[in-house]
Formats: sequence, C-alpha cells, structure tokens
Amino acid sequence: MTINVLRTAAVTVCLSFALTQPAWAKVSAEEAAKLKGDLTCVGAEKQGNADGSIPAFSGKWLGVPPQLKFPGTGHYWPDPYADEKPQFTITAQNMAQYANNLTAGQQALLKKYPDTFKIPVYASHRDFRYPDWVCATAEKNATQAEMVDNGEGFIATTGAPPFPIPKTGLELFWNFNNTSLQPWTESSVQQQAVVYPDGNTAWGEVDMRCLSPRGEPTVRRSTDSNEQPFGGVNSWCFVKTILPQRDKGSVLVAGDYFNYAKRPRDAYQYNPGTRRVRQLPSFGFDMPQGPGGFRTVDDDHLFNGSPERYEWKIAGKREIYIPWNSYRIHQSDVTTDELLKNKGHINTDKMRFEKHRVWVLEGNLKPGFRHQYAKRVIYVDEDTWAGVTADEYDSRGQLWRTVLTNWLYAYEIQGYYYGVVGHHDLISGAYLVDRMTMGRGAPKLNEGGMTPAMFTPEAAARAGR
Repeated sequence: MTINVLRTAAVTVCLSFALTQPAWAKVSAEEAAKLKGDLTCVGAEKQGNADGSIPAFSGKWLGVPPQLKFPGTGHYWPDPYADEKPQFTITAQNMAQYANNLTAGQQALLKKYPDTFKIPVYASHRDFRYPDWVCATAEKNATQAEMVDNGEGFIATTGAPPFPIPKTGLELFWNFNNTSLQPWTESSVQQQAVVYPDGNTAWGEVDMRCLSPRGEPTVRRSTDSNEQPFGGVNSWCFVKTILPQRDKGSVLVAGDYFNYAKRPRDAYQYNPGTRRVRQLPSFGFDMPQGPGGFRTVDDDHLFNGSPERYEWKIAGKREIYIPWNSYRIHQSDVTTDELLKNKGHINTDKMRFEKHRVWVLEGNLKPGFRHQYAKRVIYVDEDTWAGVTADEYDSRGQLWRTVLTNWLYAYEIQGYYYGVVGHHDLISGAYLVDRMTMGRGAPKLNEGGMTPAMFTPEAAARAGR
C-alpha cells in the first residue's frame, strides 16, 4: 500500500508495516484459556441463548451416536433426529415475525416465491464434538498461528481452525475457507441441475475425487510451504465430466495451497476433443462453472481460493435459521425430482432449519479488482466454522444470488460434510442444485487409497483417454 503524506521516515515504516500486515493473530495464553472455559475447544460460545431456542453446547456424541447403526462410509448417514417434526414453518405470510433471524437472501426468496418457498424450523441441537486431537490443535493455533504475505497465506497447524478466537475479517475468512477438519479423502459421483424459469433443466454430472492432507486423521502438519511432505498443500481435486454430453470426458485437476501469494492455485484440464492437457492459470474467482456456467468457481463451499480481491471484515454475530443436521435430504429415497420440483428455488421439504449463532463475514471488492460480485455476505456457523448460507450482490448493490447449503456430521470422519447446495439467482429466477448423489451412491469419505500422483496433468491425460 502507498502512504501519500508522512511526516517522518519512522512513521512511514510503522504505517507501512501496519497496513501490509493485516493481523497478528496470536492471542495471549490467558485468552486462549477460554477454549477450555466459556468457549468450546474450537471457539464457539458454550452457553445457549437467552430464550433457550439455541441450546448450550453438549458435544455428547463423537462419531456414531450410540442409538444408531452405521455400516460405514459409502452408506448414507442415519438420522439421529428422524422422529422430530418442525416446531413451526416460516412463510411469506408470517416472515415479519421472524425477520430478525432471517438473512436478506432468505427474506428475498420468501417474498419472490410466496406460495412455495418456506423454512421448516426444527429444534436446535449442538450434540456432536470433534476428536481430542482437533481440540489440542485449535488450542495450539490460538497462541501460535499467524498470517503472512498480506493475508494471502498463514502459518498454523492443520486439522483445526487456525484462528479459533478471530479478531479480524481475514482471520474469520481463513477459519471457514476449507481449512478446518473435513474429509481427508472424498470420492463421489455428483449430479448438478440448473432449473430455468421456463421449466427447462440443464444437467451436469461429475466424477469427483479429492485428497485433503489437512484432514488426515491424527497427522498434523504445518501449513508452511517449506515443510514436506504436503506441508503447504490444502487439497488436490480431480473432476471428470460425465454430463453435459458436449463436455463428456474432460478432466480437471487442481491443487490448492495455504499461501496463495507464494503458490497460487495450480489447475490443468484435459480436453477430449484435442486430446491435450493445458494449464489453466486463471482458474478461480468469477470464472463461470457448472451447467450453463451458472455459478462462479469461487462459489464452491460459498468461497474458495485466494482472499486477495476483497476487503474482509467481521460484521458481527447473529442468531439466524440455518440449514443444519441435514440428514433427511441425504437419504437413498430422496430423488432429484423432489428437490427440483419448484419454480425458482430448491424444494425445502426435505431440509431442516435450526436457529444457530453465526459469524457474519462481509467481503467488499477492492478498488481496481474485478469480480461479478461486488459484495459477499457469508454466514459462518460458530460451532464448526462452516459457511452455511451466503448473499451475493452485483455492482449496483442489488442482491443477486443467495445460497443455501446442507451440512451434516459425517460419522466416519468425526467432522462435518458439505452436501446438497442450492444457488439461487434472484434476478433471473433460475437456480442450481449441486452435489446431488441421489441414485449414484453415498460419498466415500476417509477411505484412503489416494496419492498426489492421482492429481497431476499426466493423471488427467490418462483418465481422459
């Protein structure tokens, strides 16, 4: 950054240092002790809210709840709350009563689709916990993690949020941006569908595999890119297109790292038409992706990739209704026809909303940078640092798109999994439902058997031929 007027060289040095180093994230040992006191080990408030609609954190279950039987990965997860019914349903007719606990996007969907969009609200639960090693890692990060390279990277220990007691927007950003405990290996065939206002549907389908060393059970690494093996690697992914037919056989491989300034995303694509692999140096940000190019590359998981184009700030904490404990929508008897039956929005009949406390992360596009979204508001669940819903604004300041995700605690990873997600275009009236595995088999998580060699340009070429 450039400082135009400074009185002394000493001031120049101090101000330049302050502006280019967005955070010293380390907290004191006294403050970190809250992770064993008023806060959970990953930084959430343990207590419930004033009226009891958000319960205190119990963390009574680690892995499979004792009353359930789960055959293992590759099977859909039994629902520990299967017998519960909605306490009430929010509609366009009664939404004013609940407005303080709704996002701008939720209110917009209720207003735009008053006859079909609804929010079924269930009892809130905070029953699952992380393994002890995750807690130990989060406590270590609290006093040791720090950001580097103007916030485009950070140094911490993998497997837990780097900044469990965040003070700045960038710290909150890094907590939710695919850095906490999620699957170590993931393999699934996923369907995608864009439903247009005229009733036409554009289908997509991919065979996806990801290897995320950060989530490897009990193996902790530094995010410092100088540490080997895999020290600076966040994740590798392999995506082979099945549909649409015109793109069938194309293969994308990409690697993400913990420091985008030192090592940007590395992506390659095999084109079956030319039978050649080419590097994709610009893969990311607002590059269109999915059927019809409906969403941006960085829409996945509500945001992924470098934070460099936005100014990030913490816009407080709120109590809102979020999709959570989303077991019903991830069952073998749910069909794509059910999810896509409504005009303009995902069918919420199989969704479960609960009131939770969330962090509100706001990103505003920096001057001189380009993106389709001039502003993003991302709501981050306090218990997990999972991004649960997002509102995206265009250059005129108009709310353009809103996203609803469906997370659940996946027993085999003893952590949370990002499932079916709905991206809604509030201007055009079209919507995309992504990550549907109905009829394709449940995802296989933490099964292992993946190596870095499976995510190279050579691997893309072999898979496409």
